[in-house]
Amino acid sequence: MADSAGIQQGSPAIGAAGLVPAAPGAGGTEGSGAAGGSARIAVKKAQLRSSPRPKKLEKLGVYSSCKAEGACKCNGWKSQNPPPTPPRTDQQANAVNLQEPCRSCSHTLGDHVTHLENVSEEEVNRLLGIVLDVEYLYTCVHKEEDADTKQVYFSLFKLLRKSILQMGKPMLEAQESPPFERPSIEQGVNNFVQYKFSHLPSKERQTIVELAKMFLNQINYWQLETPSQRRQRVPTDDAAGYKASYTRWLCYCNVPQFCDSLPRYDTTQIFGRTLLRAVFTVMRKQLLEQARQEKDKLPPEKRTLILTHFPKFLSMLEEEVYSHSSPIWSQDFLAGVSGGQIPIHTVISPPAVARQLYYSTSPVSVDPSTCGSVSPARKSASAPEPSQVGEKRKPPEPLPYEENKRPRVVGDIPMELINEVMATIADPAAIPETSLLSAHSARDEAARLEERRGVIEFHVIGNSLNQKPNKRILMWLVGLQNVFSHQLPRMPKEYITRLVFDPKHKTLSLIKDGRVIGGICFRMFPSQGFTEIVFCAVTSNEQVKGYGTHLMNHLKEYHIKHEILNFLTYADEYAIGYFKKQGFSKDIKVPKAKYVGYIKDYEGATLMGCELNPSIPYTEFSVIIKKQKEIIKKLIERKQAQIRKVYPGLSCFKEGVRQIPIESIPGIRETGWKPIGKGKELKDPDQLYSTLKTILQHVKSHPNAWPFMEPVKKTEAPGYYQVIRFPMDLKTMSERLKSRYYTTRKLFMADMQRIFTNCREYNPPESEYYKCANLLEKFFYTKIKEAGLIEK
Repeated sequence: MADSAGIQQGSPAIGAAGLVPAAPGAGGTEGSGAAGGSARIAVKKAQLRSSPRPKKLEKLGVYSSCKAEGACKCNGWKSQNPPPTPPRTDQQANAVNLQEPCRSCSHTLGDHVTHLENVSEEEVNRLLGIVLDVEYLYTCVHKEEDADTKQVYFSLFKLLRKSILQMGKPMLEAQESPPFERPSIEQGVNNFVQYKFSHLPSKERQTIVELAKMFLNQINYWQLETPSQRRQRVPTDDAAGYKASYTRWLCYCNVPQFCDSLPRYDTTQIFGRTLLRAVFTVMRKQLLEQARQEKDKLPPEKRTLILTHFPKFLSMLEEEVYSHSSPIWSQDFLAGVSGGQIPIHTVISPPAVARQLYYSTSPVSVDPSTCGSVSPARKSASAPEPSQVGEKRKPPEPLPYEENKRPRVVGDIPMELINEVMATIADPAAIPETSLLSAHSARDEAARLEERRGVIEFHVIGNSLNQKPNKRILMWLVGLQNVFSHQLPRMPKEYITRLVFDPKHKTLSLIKDGRVIGGICFRMFPSQGFTEIVFCAVTSNEQVKGYGTHLMNHLKEYHIKHEILNFLTYADEYAIGYFKKQGFSKDIKVPKAKYVGYIKDYEGATLMGCELNPSIPYTEFSVIIKKQKEIIKKLIERKQAQIRKVYPGLSCFKEGVRQIPIESIPGIRETGWKPIGKGKELKDPDQLYSTLKTILQHVKSHPNAWPFMEPVKKTEAPGYYQVIRFPMDLKTMSERLKSRYYTTRKLFMADMQRIFTNCREYNPPESEYYKCANLLEKFFYTKIKEAGLIEK
């Protein structure tokens, strides 16, 4: 997986209504006018740097010690005629005279700036920038009311003053240098995205990445409350620890936003979980409150993201921030299986040096594959191949509800009602737990819970001839060979060994207590668009626990990530039932030309295939179905509460009545039921002709229509017309359509159905023609339903 450019952290704003950074000395936790203050400083620096050199020397002389003979102790030149305060805009600037004496020591301005005579213009401009920062900090010291903040400002003021005198670069003297905690907040949020959402399709992952980027930007521009304010709010808190973090934040993150002569760091890159815990609760509350107050100012495309998804994202993150056992704060979260540290490939990349101060609504450049389903062992340009290191799959978590963008269908439940019901069951505790022994529990429910508790793990592993052998991987491969040999006794042991250790094959291994208890061996054919499943087994004493289903679901998500959407396998008589439960069928969707000569043929086995849907999160599919059932149940309860009327039972059947119309059932219409027609008959001949012509063109263009394009030739199918008394083909149907033979939809549908029936009657089920007829028949009825000719 190639490295991605990732996400550029942009602005501090949430949409159009975010917090702006406060200037030093502004006080409070929400700054106002800060961007303007920073801009004014930048304008002043630009103006001063464009001034004539004598003017620059005059400015620097104020902060330069006297160099005259006689060991003068003057530490800065002072003009005999200081400018008025405030300065008058109509006053003409006087020419700078280097011979003008100092009001303090009487030596000339030239005596104070002799050390700058041979200094380059670039260095003079750098020193001038420090001078304006010193003046700004001086103002902040006098305006600031908080004692702790004032002390930091004064310390930085003295540091910059000293840098001008010594013509050096300002270096903060501290016992520790950034970063102050590992992993950083940024890395923790990266890990959180990987841990909770790595299984999601690219569209949903993009939503999560947007939320993570927004959250990190908020922290980078957040104004921390002063230690005295925090002591009043949380008296029992670690006051000394917070004061140390606050001081570091001022020195390295806050003040450098305005005094750019100081080195600046992002809060999310140098602080970790400790600071995040200190600010998260207050920050979350204020962000959500502000979003609600200013929701009308938000751009429409950001409203759902901020008002619906962002609160859920913060709630899930809050659990990991305050949990004592969360893995996202572990140094080893991205450690490779071999024990070495794999280079970190972040979901949210560090910001560019030139930071924007306003929210950008342009699309974010992100490689969806960086949020893939394989974690935490990430594969990057310099990382080992997965065949050696192994790819550990983390248990996924449900996605915050994402509003479906499909077109509205008549009869759909209003989205507002869905959101309202979702809010009542958003808490997982609100959904009743299904007993694992219940007949209604999902097959993979027990396995999914064990994975989340860390009892079992899934790794994609394989042998490699190009890299140094990994002892753990080799031990797992030997374990897989043993499991397959014991569970598949009819397979030669040498054959199993050869394929398991073949570098072209990979195996999704199921690990429990450090040993292999099952796996699926497969070979991928990306150029042909399918993967062959060779072996699939779980050790006998671990069966009937849902491991087989969960294994296959992980394999499906792994292949969706690698954009291979078809499985093929030869199943023996004992395995057909398992594969049917996993979505396999004898109806092969892959064209025969694609797999003949590639897939291994087994005598006495049945070829089965499975087509994957990239929109389905397979490992969470049963959870989604469970939640959908709960939604339907809540909707029914709401409808029943609205009706609030109980009708007597039907007694007509006791009197001998065999059936009654549905609409005659008492109360049925009050529930919102409406009679559904059997499909509309188009009375306008031209409209019917146009509709049927469009459908026929779609059918003729289908890739499985080739056997039915023309009448069957006697030379190609001897005895065909003795078996098939009423032949039909697409060419004949086209001629009938042109001659306006089809005066009703039923005539058209009868001829089309005759094509499929004739094919199945003449050809055996395993033939290519039989499969083409089944696929084309499904496609035809889909088009008929879309046209409204039959009910959906």
